[in-house]
Amino acid sequence: MAEDDDIAERRLAFGRAFIGALPHARALGMTLVDLTEGRAVMEMPYDARLIGDPETGVIHGGAVSALMDTCGGAAVMAHAQTPAGTATLDLRIDYMRSATPGRAIRAEAVCYHMTRSVAFVRATATDGEEGRPVASATGAFTVERGR
Repeated sequence: MAEDDDIAERRLAFGRAFIGALPHARALGMTLVDLTEGRAVMEMPYDARLIGDPETGVIHGGAVSALMDTCGGAAVMAHAQTPAGTATLDLRIDYMRSATPGRAIRAEAVCYHMTRSVAFVRATATDGEEGRPVASATGAFTVERGR
């Protein structure tokens, strides 16, 4: 069990370093909360610079989209088949409601299927209101194999 814990800790540390090296992730304040085999959880704090509607204080959908996209890519990279790299091919997002102003947004993505060249991901974004997603997404990502 200690070996499994060590692998999990190393995976999370690597994932955090990788996400921290992405300029857009840093600019949006994204952090990697958890990273397990084929699954990633990320969070983005509420930030007034990301407001899309000044009257309501609601975060812009593009910031939510970027969080879900980055989280999806992290889930692909954490898959058991460990691709050398990935890029988004397609991302479909359904916005269900506005995120509550002042609350962090959390995304969870699962890479549920991988072929030789394409990985398939489902993701959900929430803001802490139990059972009330802000958005859901399905995506396809490239699978880059090591040389």
